[in-house]
Amino acid sequence: MARSSKAEGRQKFPRGFGVIWTTVAIDLIGFGIVLPILPQYAERFGAGAFVIGILSASFSLAQLVFAPVLGRLSDRFGRKPIIILSLFGTAVGSLITGFAGSLWMLFLGRIIDGMSGASVSVAQAAVADLSPPRQRARYMGLIGAAFGVGFVAGPAIGALGALGGAKVPFFIAAAIAGVNGIIAIRRLPETAHGVEGHPLAIPEVVAARKAEFAAMDAENIAAEPALDGPGIVEPAHLTRPDMDATPKATRDAIIRLIVVAFVGVVAFSGFESTFSLLAKERFGLTLASTAAVFAAIGVVLVGVQGGLVGPITHRLGEGGTLRFGLFANAAGLGLLSIDFGWPGLVVSLLLLTVGQGLLTPTLSSAIAGRAGRQTGQWLGWQQSAGGLARVVGPIVAGSLFQFMGVGTPYALGAALALFALLLLPSGSKRAKPVTAG
Repeated sequence: MARSSKAEGRQKFPRGFGVIWTTVAIDLIGFGIVLPILPQYAERFGAGAFVIGILSASFSLAQLVFAPVLGRLSDRFGRKPIIILSLFGTAVGSLITGFAGSLWMLFLGRIIDGMSGASVSVAQAAVADLSPPRQRARYMGLIGAAFGVGFVAGPAIGALGALGGAKVPFFIAAAIAGVNGIIAIRRLPETAHGVEGHPLAIPEVVAARKAEFAAMDAENIAAEPALDGPGIVEPAHLTRPDMDATPKATRDAIIRLIVVAFVGVVAFSGFESTFSLLAKERFGLTLASTAAVFAAIGVVLVGVQGGLVGPITHRLGEGGTLRFGLFANAAGLGLLSIDFGWPGLVVSLLLLTVGQGLLTPTLSSAIAGRAGRQTGQWLGWQQSAGGLARVVGPIVAGSLFQFMGVGTPYALGAALALFALLLLPSGSKRAKPVTAG
């Protein structure tokens, strides 16, 4: 056991991984700065909740459309130039939003920012380039942790910035993205040089990368005894699996889980896009106060995903954890739909955040556990469903908020969470403990 701990303590990361992780974290901090501020900012241009919903959806739609395009360009021209282009695009989009004098400029800024939103997916491709197969899942998980950093630090910085005026957070986000782009120019490695078969591959770099992989595997194998399990995913361009090869019963179960993921993101993104308006109307919260609430939500999300998912899944199994998460979501959104004052707000946000924190990683785990060698493609479908849900959710929530009443988006979200409970496939087994051996 001591030997394993020593190995774990001196595990190495691929060259360039730290720079890529920092790039993703800083980019998501910029996104986190804007998220809680935008709805109240848009109100200053005469936008109602419905238009604000469309504004939020315009970012997600642009990201959904252009991320695959920029991903293909990164396959052809390399990861580094596309990441840099995306970062400077984010800076331009944030500047336009901050300097906006009209609603159409606000839309232009958000669409440009959404078009530039490929930096995260291309960074994930870069991590896949420089990760040995045995360590790929681990490094992807660490990239995922950058999302938590962005969701905590971003709103906190936005809250401080908003004290200086409504436009200040957008200028901070632009500065962060611009500085990140400059750092990427100087320090970000071109990972495609070391990928055998890539048009930009350099034989000497490929050979060095192979030697590095072998050394990393030799040093990390003692500390990662469980990484041979079904969670390891070979890249789609190497395995090229056919989803039709998935047995029908398994395929049906996975599709149901993806629908559950879609429904869950519709409900939660509707909350994200309208909560700032609810906080102002029902509780009189300022921009800075609302951003501080989002920062607190981020802290709870990180805590749940970092410390509770494993023990709860171990005790309840994946199916039980999914049911618990959906029920907590339904309860939180249901409470939020009714004005119970500050105590009701605190309890509803806690339930919703815990539920969402359990739901997201457990759904991905449940899909991966059933998909086998088709894991990459099925998780890709889940990601696409989530992107589409982030287009649908804000529009529906904004419409309901403006035309049907302040609480109706959350009542619908609660109903969707309860409906998703009925969609869960049966037969989920209790998670087994992982023992180091």
